[in-house]
Amino acid sequence: MATGEQLKAFLKSLESGDEERWYSVALQMAAHEARLGHANLARELRDLIEQIRSRNAGAVRTTMPTPLAQPRGELAGILSVTYPTTLLRDVILSPAVEGRLKNVVHEQRQESKLQAHGLTPRSRLLLTGPPGCGKTLTARALAGELKLPLFTILLDGLITRFMGETASKLRLVFDAIKRTRGIYLFDEFDAIAGKRAAANDVGEIRRVLNSFLLFLEDPTFTSLVVAATNHPELLDPAVFRRFDDVIDFEPPSRDLTRAALKMHLQIVDTTAVNWDSVTREAANLSLADAVKACEDAAKVAILSDSHAVTTRSLLATIRSRKRGRRMSAAAVKRRR
Repeated sequence: MATGEQLKAFLKSLESGDEERWYSVALQMAAHEARLGHANLARELRDLIEQIRSRNAGAVRTTMPTPLAQPRGELAGILSVTYPTTLLRDVILSPAVEGRLKNVVHEQRQESKLQAHGLTPRSRLLLTGPPGCGKTLTARALAGELKLPLFTILLDGLITRFMGETASKLRLVFDAIKRTRGIYLFDEFDAIAGKRAAANDVGEIRRVLNSFLLFLEDPTFTSLVVAATNHPELLDPAVFRRFDDVIDFEPPSRDLTRAALKMHLQIVDTTAVNWDSVTREAANLSLADAVKACEDAAKVAILSDSHAVTTRSLLATIRSRKRGRRMSAAAVKRRR
């Protein structure tokens, strides 16, 4: 039989309508039966779980909302649109960051109440922090929480070498921001918002930044503009004053790392894992790399039909990720 904790998690996921959580817990219950030697029952459970999920996936595809305005014409090369279902609870965040993001969501949901008193919700966010700490995933979670499309600005389509063209394309983006409510993500924001007094500054990029700051101050749009950067030190000082909130994502603490590892290994048995050893080994990894290491370990467990991750197997995938990062950093250094 499933454990009491598994049954509680299963019922909570049904209550909240969290399909991914339900699927993960159901697979854990099947794996538990397999470990007890109930191979036939485990196989029947897994087959049933997959049948239900396949049916639900089909239903989701047929009821997925159609975008009110797919990017067309020039915008098709500047914006990409998705409809995320990620929620804030799916992102590993520090309590301080999570609290500030929940406040943004609450204000957005109560927009009419605020406007009735001459106030406006936070709608301009700047997310800063090292790579892999959850900035882009947070933008997806905000879209999921508010049930809005996520429009990602494609920098390779926005920035051109022709005089004045980038600023014109930026105007098209902000026209879309006013026309279609959504979450608009400017990732790698330092590419267009670098310091105007920098030694390598060129006039075109300065004009682009001036245009961006001017467009951002428009009080008429109801969309949420999210800018993200790994290098806040490169941003022009004027940028920070134009955002309602500047949220700094710090490198993950040991507790956050452990929480991320456990969250992303829910579909397999982890009773043999020494979490202290694993967390120490993952201390210098970004959360994104830690999640990838978990996925690697889970794939090995599932493909070997054991459905169990051990301390040794998880340490191996973490060390593999760390080696990959070191090799990438060395390659970048050689190119410089």
